[in-house]
Amino acid sequence: MKTFVCKDLAATENFGHKLGGVLTVGDVVCLTGDLGMGKTALVKAMATAQGVSAGDVTSPTFSLLNIYDGKNVKLKHFDLYRLNSEEELEDIGFDEELSDECIAFIEWSELFQEALPEEYLQVTIEQEGQGRKITLTPHGKHYEELCEKV
Repeated sequence: MKTFVCKDLAATENFGHKLGGVLTVGDVVCLTGDLGMGKTALVKAMATAQGVSAGDVTSPTFSLLNIYDGKNVKLKHFDLYRLNSEEELEDIGFDEELSDECIAFIEWSELFQEALPEEYLQVTIEQEGQGRKITLTPHGKHYEELCEKV
């Protein structure tokens, strides 16, 4: 586990850009934090590091899934907040969409912990003064190595 303190939005975006720069095809990043903690802002920064235009990245709260074309990989951005059951998760094709051919970002992943892959990177965002405390918790050797790169 590694913890980072970002004093403002610019520092959070910078951190997200660094994290996004070490992600590779097949990576799954699960984001948790209260409403307004900056989950989507962090995804936006990670996506821009992968070549996505910042203006293209929006919260998938109502669409449940947004797909972005990175320079070498598709990025899939899930928001599970509005889902109420495993059946709804199945209805959106979660398992099929979560493939080795993309980088996946999953907001509100804690609501469906049992549906997550065995290995993933947990990113927890909490208020820290005017900024944010970001904790990376790796699940699997690959994600332990990824955390060391950040």
